Amino acid sequence: MTASVDTDVLAELDDEQRAAVLAPRGPVCILAGAGTGKTRAITHRIAHGVLTQATAPNHVLAVTFTARAAGEMRGRLRELGVTGVQARTFHAAALRQLRYFAPRVFDGRAMPELIESKARVVGQAAAALRLKLDRTGVRDLTGEIEWAKAAMVEPDGYVVAAASRDTPLPPDQVAEVYAGYERLKRRAGVIDFEDLLRATIWAIEDHRDVGDQIRAQYRHFVVDEYQDVNPLQQRLLEAWCGGRDDLTVVGDASQTIYSFTGASASYLIEFPRRHQGAVVVRLERDYRSTPQVVGLANDVIAAGSGVEASVRLRLVGQRRGGPKPRVSHHPDEPAEASAVAARCRELIRSGVPAAEIAVLFRTNAQSETYESALSDAGVPYVVRGGERFFERPEVREAMMLLRGAARAASPDDTAVDAVIGALSGLDWRPDAPPAGGAARERWEALAALHRLATETVGSSSAVDGLPAFVDELAARAAAQHVPTVDGVTLASLHAAKGLEWDAVFLVGLAEGTLPISYAKTPHQLEEERRLLYVGVTRAREHLWLSWAAARSPGGRGGRRPCRFLPAGALPVGVPGTSAAPTSPRPAARSGNRSLPTCRVCGVALFDPTHRKLRRCGNCPADYDEELFDRLKTWRGVLAKEQKLPPYVIFTDATLTAVAEAQPSSEVQLAEIPGVGPRKLTLYGAALLAIVGGADPAELISSTD
Repeated sequence: MTASVDTDVLAELDDEQRAAVLAPRGPVCILAGAGTGKTRAITHRIAHGVLTQATAPNHVLAVTFTARAAGEMRGRLRELGVTGVQARTFHAAALRQLRYFAPRVFDGRAMPELIESKARVVGQAAAALRLKLDRTGVRDLTGEIEWAKAAMVEPDGYVVAAASRDTPLPPDQVAEVYAGYERLKRRAGVIDFEDLLRATIWAIEDHRDVGDQIRAQYRHFVVDEYQDVNPLQQRLLEAWCGGRDDLTVVGDASQTIYSFTGASASYLIEFPRRHQGAVVVRLERDYRSTPQVVGLANDVIAAGSGVEASVRLRLVGQRRGGPKPRVSHHPDEPAEASAVAARCRELIRSGVPAAEIAVLFRTNAQSETYESALSDAGVPYVVRGGERFFERPEVREAMMLLRGAARAASPDDTAVDAVIGALSGLDWRPDAPPAGGAARERWEALAALHRLATETVGSSSAVDGLPAFVDELAARAAAQHVPTVDGVTLASLHAAKGLEWDAVFLVGLAEGTLPISYAKTPHQLEEERRLLYVGVTRAREHLWLSWAAARSPGGRGGRRPCRFLPAGALPVGVPGTSAAPTSPRPAARSGNRSLPTCRVCGVALFDPTHRKLRRCGNCPADYDEELFDRLKTWRGVLAKEQKLPPYVIFTDATLTAVAEAQPSSEVQLAEIPGVGPRKLTLYGAALLAIVGGADPAELISSTD
């Protein structure tokens, strides 16, 4: 190794990062916490191998999960003097290989056309079965089919594989739509993204010449965010490796937040067992966040459980101290959003760039309230995870105008002036941003193009610089490498993964929203905890956490703060916490009924299922299981006779509540949520008879 290599590649690395870079060839597992420099470690490891001539750059395949991450990796390698390394997403790498080998794999034909969205075809398959689904229903069904394909589950095996899942439709119907979706694709001669990976696996495993050529090309593999790998991607990785073990993986089990897509941290956790002699390096020095933010992150994740906790990392903050994270509660969600918008405005006035501020929430449905509040406050914003930047109408129009301007460029103009001239055709001026809202978001998108032109082509002439800028935009559009938009980022916690900002607002941290109401199992709840952990670790310096007592002004209050917030972080005397005073409600809301409470521990109940049971999810069930089984038997037979879905008669939660309460009169039965006047009339006598010991079959036959 030369002195220059030592200086450039090993300089400014901490001991653990250096250990990761210098680990010998073979299986290496880097457990890297948030902000610990994982990208630095893996890019320097690649560069060290190339610059010491231990590895040829064209023999390296580095796999990421986003085009942005792949672009960042290539950029860092260039800075280290390394070119020729392939850094791509799983799908981009597979697409490149399959297109190249298509004539051999598809009997001389080109690769089938790739559909970018399944939803249209899924909707057609559902319609063929006469299922009436709205857009949300189609989206949920599409996501379920994506999970099945990522988990390598075929339509005929779906019902068994989905036994423990909350499915958008009954499993047998999902399986039928899934099978219909596959038939429609085959008939049209198209493939989806999961088919792309499967076809690449097939090409490697069933065509020896293809497998040999790919394995001769790629001999050293690096996988980023390894905790997010799903079974299909893992199978492709194994096909690429072909039994070889020159594999470096990096990940953090505490940031596993995509289980619903089929991702599994088990591959990361079990890596040392599956690869004998693997080197394991733990990166725990956090260079991103202040010690105050790091401390809160550690407190949030320390209470976690499950297999992910077995490789939990405890971050150690390396920055100077900063402000303590602030936790606040508000009477309702609009008030919460207004407070956040006001604070964003203050931060921007104090010198924090708008692009360095983010408002993060659990669900995309929460975005609208914050868009409105920021607009009212005159604060520019951009919604991440909504419409893609390069698909925005104004960006598409701008690119068309820029292509025309490049053809007619004058040597007397600078490239930046020519860009301003082209954008003026869309009534855009660099010195005239409109007020907040949709108009400001449009202006900021075009301003991002202007800034990018300034950074990339500078003062070069329009004749030389404008065509180069147009080519740069085309390359970025293909890779979805979005330029920085100068506005406060609004994003879901899932969309925020891998990003960071100077100031972060984590909003809507109330039970039922985070954790989300449909998170029931310990595994699902732990994933919700990890979502909060990911959100906390996005902040470099300023961190605000908040929730609202009610959804709308004048609405029923009393929502509890997120259970994952450490007790020490909560303000004393906040309603919904153990420290809350027992003061009466304000007079303006005195007419509202109080929230039902758990009959075991007394906490307020927000989830509809918990309200039916009159018991929170944390308290043990005490129902008569034999009675519950008899109630379900009665419901099943009755549903079959009446040709109704069983849940239309009574949900499982209602039957559980009946089995727990064991009512002996219609008055007591009517008190159970889910048993309204109509169902009391239709089914009340039968329910009371079954509670009293009647045989369900005899009861139904006696009423025929």
